Amino acid sequence: MGYLYGIDMYYIILVMPAVLFALYAQSKVQGTFNKYLNVRNVRGYTGAYIAREILDSQGLHDVRVEMTNGHLTDHYDPRSKVVRLSQSVYSSTSVGAVGVAAHETGHAIQHQVSYAPLAFRNSLVPVASLGSSAAIPLAILGLIVGWEPLVYFGIIMFTAVVAFQVITLPVEFNASSRALEILETKGLLSREELVPTKKVLNAAALTYVAAAAVGIANLLRLLLIAGVGRRRD
Repeated sequence: MGYLYGIDMYYIILVMPAVLFALYAQSKVQGTFNKYLNVRNVRGYTGAYIAREILDSQGLHDVRVEMTNGHLTDHYDPRSKVVRLSQSVYSSTSVGAVGVAAHETGHAIQHQVSYAPLAFRNSLVPVASLGSSAAIPLAILGLIVGWEPLVYFGIIMFTAVVAFQVITLPVEFNASSRALEILETKGLLSREELVPTKKVLNAAALTYVAAAAVGIANLLRLLLIAGVGRRRD
């Protein structure tokens, strides 16, 4: 049932829709960010300024704000305690840039308060990094050579990858919620400016939802293929 005339039907039925959704999500975040890239906040605050203001307001004076290369490469590095903002965010005064910068400070705040989902996600980073590239090839290799322990090992590794992607969802949504709340309570953005900022953050969150969907679809495909392999034996 999994293959028809040499075609992987599980991929077409399960994975392909998730991949198409991921492509849509990526297009959505790019389009939304570009749309609000030229909408300047009335106070003229840059992404770097907003990040510094939020961090200082939360007592995170030891967390640095730096510029990094690339487009939408913004992230918080918990090991170095650095909020890194892309060139299109760091010096931009757009509401989109402000939202992205504030979101990354949300992760720094999570780190400060030992937010449990973030700690759990960070604990999965080593195995998820390895599993993202090696898990499926190992499982498929195990099926080819007929060695079940290798199949199970690959599936376990990929399960860790999917767990990482799923636990990322509350981490990202929580960071955005923290960012929007601080932007509003501190008066850094007006209520009118918060609307497009929220749209940018929601579009960005959609990419994480899509990544989780692709991961879950691939895990189901792997489990089904492994099941088919056992029945054939």
